[in-house]
Amino acid sequence: MNASNNAHNEIFLRKRNNALICLFLVIINLAVYLQVIDHSFVNYDDGMYVTGNHYVQEGLSLKSITWAFSNTYAANWHPVTWLSHMLDIQLHGMNPGSHHLTNLFFHITNTLLLFLVFRKMTGMIWQSGLLAALFALHPLHVESVAWISERKDVLSTFFWLLAMWSYARYAEHPGANRYLSVLIFFILGLMTKPMLVTLPFVFLLLDYWPLRRFQLKHEDDTAIKSVKQLPVIRLIWEKAPFFILSIVASTIAVFAQHSKGTVASFDRFPLSVRIENAIVSYANYIGKMIWPDGLSAFYTHPGILPWWQVAGACILLATITFLAIRLRLQKPWFIVGWLWYIGTLVPVIGLVQVGLQAMADRYTYVPFIGLFIIIVWIVQDLTMKWRDRYKKKLFAIIVTMVLIFLMVTSYLQVQHWKNSITLFKHAIDVTENNYLAYNALGSAQMVKGNVDEAIIHYNKAIKIRPMYAEACYNLGHALAKQGDHQESVKQFRKAIQIKPDYAEAHDYLGYEL
Repeated sequence: MNASNNAHNEIFLRKRNNALICLFLVIINLAVYLQVIDHSFVNYDDGMYVTGNHYVQEGLSLKSITWAFSNTYAANWHPVTWLSHMLDIQLHGMNPGSHHLTNLFFHITNTLLLFLVFRKMTGMIWQSGLLAALFALHPLHVESVAWISERKDVLSTFFWLLAMWSYARYAEHPGANRYLSVLIFFILGLMTKPMLVTLPFVFLLLDYWPLRRFQLKHEDDTAIKSVKQLPVIRLIWEKAPFFILSIVASTIAVFAQHSKGTVASFDRFPLSVRIENAIVSYANYIGKMIWPDGLSAFYTHPGILPWWQVAGACILLATITFLAIRLRLQKPWFIVGWLWYIGTLVPVIGLVQVGLQAMADRYTYVPFIGLFIIIVWIVQDLTMKWRDRYKKKLFAIIVTMVLIFLMVTSYLQVQHWKNSITLFKHAIDVTENNYLAYNALGSAQMVKGNVDEAIIHYNKAIKIRPMYAEACYNLGHALAKQGDHQESVKQFRKAIQIKPDYAEAHDYLGYEL
């Protein structure tokens, strides 16, 4: 009877602790992000995804749903993303606060799923809770949540984590139905954002730790006890359908980006420049994870980097990789977290240069989970070695202070996303030669009727990047608004000279003439 009561009490305590941690994770998310209910759309892709997209603004109609599945608009094939925006329009119309709240809902859900998935896989409650808290609060994740156009980020991660949950259940008790559920969530994720092409690779990492499906002996034993160990080749073969779907999704993504002209040529960004930027970006992301300062909606590509930056980044990455390999048996979470970070960033690290940015905060939404795994389990290792309870209390205070710091920093970062003017003024303040920010700020001032100020910002953008067709086109508009038609014609001609297929510039040049 006592044994039965103890078992019931243990189950009750476990459920209570899970519920309390989930409540805590919801509260900290709301404390940071609930302010987005008063935020506006911004003139940075929101026009493409919502405010200027008449298919999305139709809501869920047969015509709009057909369009969602049959086009590569915005240089992507992501029908589920389009459907989510259409559903928002159907339910809330053009109220930006409601669109923001949908993003927040998915971020909160992702936080809870991350906690529950790692709680299930590792059996560790406070470690999983701390991992989820870091994910919830890190300032580099603000862009994915506070930017309506990045719905694809939070929504695809929702399917990513559901696939992980299903995979953990499948690993515990393999069966066709459970395997199919993993496959369905994976496909839905790919139809939301092609970033999920790296998920089969992550499944293999999870097989190594914490699921322990590899036929290897680990010193650290926290695996699901009922998991059956299998040969590595069989585990790889098990993922074959996922790898095939990843190849198909990658091919579609590359085709979509090439068809819309968003992939930069090797003349503009040679392979050597791409590799150098990728190496330095890996190191820069780690730096921004540790000290999240100078966060911007857009980071200009530096081109050729100083040799010492590349060398320093190489030494850092090589050192961590060496440690991860050296400790792979004693601390398997180290190599899993590190390879998670390195591997999941591959599609967006710039080897295939899409757009003009060097890096982007939104790209860290999933990859940082790998670094957070390393941090949390290092903390666990340290506390396990300490017998002195005062040391443990001190460490708990330090962890609390870190979370408060992240919370305050994220809260302030969310404020910059209030509208286009606050967003790009901040970007100009924290970066150098940010031509895109000047151009976007000029457009925001034009909407407010501040034509003179808009012209100043357009000219700054063109001064930084003379061959910037969009800024020339926007300057032409502003000059025409002032009645300076002669200069307006010059700017439209210049935009066409830079970009001969610029249809809008041809149209307005004709109008001015």
